[in-house]
Amino acid sequence: MKLISWNVNGLRACMKKGFADVMEKLDADIFCIQETKMQPEQADFQMDGYYEYWNSAEKKGYSGTAIFSKIEPISVTFGMDLPEHDREGRVITAEYPDFFLVNVYTPNSQSELARLSYRMEWEDAFRRYLLSLDSKKPVIVCGDLNVAHQEIDLKNPGPNRGSAGFTDEERQKLSELLQSGFTDSFRFLYPDREGAYSWWSYRFRARERNAGWRIDYFLVSNRLTERITDSLIHPEIEGSDHCPVELLLKEDAE
Repeated sequence: MKLISWNVNGLRACMKKGFADVMEKLDADIFCIQETKMQPEQADFQMDGYYEYWNSAEKKGYSGTAIFSKIEPISVTFGMDLPEHDREGRVITAEYPDFFLVNVYTPNSQSELARLSYRMEWEDAFRRYLLSLDSKKPVIVCGDLNVAHQEIDLKNPGPNRGSAGFTDEERQKLSELLQSGFTDSFRFLYPDREGAYSWWSYRFRARERNAGWRIDYFLVSNRLTERITDSLIHPEIEGSDHCPVELLLKEDAE
């Protein structure tokens, strides 16, 4: 099974930059999209062969997530059933026979860390939500988590220490999530690989110089690690300031 996650930084803009061609080329069983920045009724395109599920922010042109799945889920839910966290369209959960898939766009702490305190509340609520799902069946979490976990996950850790996406607080929250029973699929397979990034600033020719951050992830419940075939990053694919990330899973042996 092939799963793709991509922060498209505005789906309508990305469509003009080749999104449909990328989708056809990657031919995933499930696509998870973050930062759609649109309402479903604004779509002037159709993803043939896919079931579509959208969770849009109340604020127009902001945030938002979507799942396109060749496999019809057993059920789909939107948000975490927490009104204080569910207004920005950041979470979609699709239940499949042998796992839950959670597509997430984690809030950015913003410049001068204006939203860091909210981010901490979000992180705790999201971890509790994932653990509640994990108590029922294994979970796959994918999306833009807006944090580079370790120094190896960004080009310039020193100057960025304490910046949004690389604060001690954000990094610790991801550590807590992993310690609660989840595995970072990419680092599980490639613990020492350097220069592997999924986001680049539009400034200072960052992508050309590969001065990036790895902030897009596939996390899996620990008991799913034996099914991981590969975890990939596709920096060659443009159309957004992020690139797609991929998870390949063996079919359940049971």
